[in-house]
Amino acid sequence: MAPGEQTGELGLEKLVTEGRLTQDTDYDDLSTRELLGLVNREDAIVPAAVAAAGDELAVAIDAIVERLRGGGRLVYVGAGTSGRLAALDAEECESTFATEPGQVTAIVAGASLGSAAERDAAEDDGEAGADAVRGLGIARDDAVVGVSASGRTPFVVGAVEAAAAAGALTVCVVSVPDSVLARIAEHEVAVVVGPEIVAGSTRLKAGTAQKLVLNSISTLSMIRLGKTYGDLMVDVASTNEKLRTRARRAVSLATGADDDAVDAALAAAEGDGKVAIVSLLGDVDAETARAQLERAGGNIRRALK
Repeated sequence: MAPGEQTGELGLEKLVTEGRLTQDTDYDDLSTRELLGLVNREDAIVPAAVAAAGDELAVAIDAIVERLRGGGRLVYVGAGTSGRLAALDAEECESTFATEPGQVTAIVAGASLGSAAERDAAEDDGEAGADAVRGLGIARDDAVVGVSASGRTPFVVGAVEAAAAAGALTVCVVSVPDSVLARIAEHEVAVVVGPEIVAGSTRLKAGTAQKLVLNSISTLSMIRLGKTYGDLMVDVASTNEKLRTRARRAVSLATGADDDAVDAALAAAEGDGKVAIVSLLGDVDAETARAQLERAGGNIRRALK
């Protein structure tokens, strides 16, 4: 069983995530290549399971975007593998989409604790999850997404309950039907991938499903907020050479301008790719382009109109 998936009141046999994939095959008798084939076949189940939850996920994303557009935050909550995946997704948003610090963040059970044993124990503390949510000052404008394969991790349950009490939008990403979290959250995204090749090891298919869902939540939210132009990443934080090169390439591809014009536009825009694009495509100076973007809520296409 992956860290973060607690047993709760029911026995483990009640959870699909704890089921056995096979009782007839002795893995010790299989070659490494045969075992790899088994892993690959099971992994191939995951995208279809995510697609099956597409309607619910789309509704949840639209609701999250509404909160972000109003100045709220996207806050993930998780424990163990789920928490680490949530923290990874949140951390990437600041560089990839130039989100404001804290606009997308993650609460992870026991994140500040020194040992694995302490972090494991922290997952059982529902009140700590609630305290963490209250400590962030979660309110009606915010969206809180609880991530738990079992759908009943105490830390996550406590956090989502506290978020709901504060009037925040609540979403759960789970791998079982009829979960505790589903009864608390406004929106349930249930991606049921079935038993793992190692019974209960939800860092495998369930973890892969969580990564795909979190990718969709953050990326599509940012697209809806105007952080992209077509398929181009135009709102990166140019904090290192790779990101500066990526921003320059995005401006070049979006506008078709020559290298000198791109460099001049980015310099005038103080490295802001969106301002440079509007400046070049709209044939306006950087100050005007910036004002147009502000009036358009940061959306390049609307700014150009």
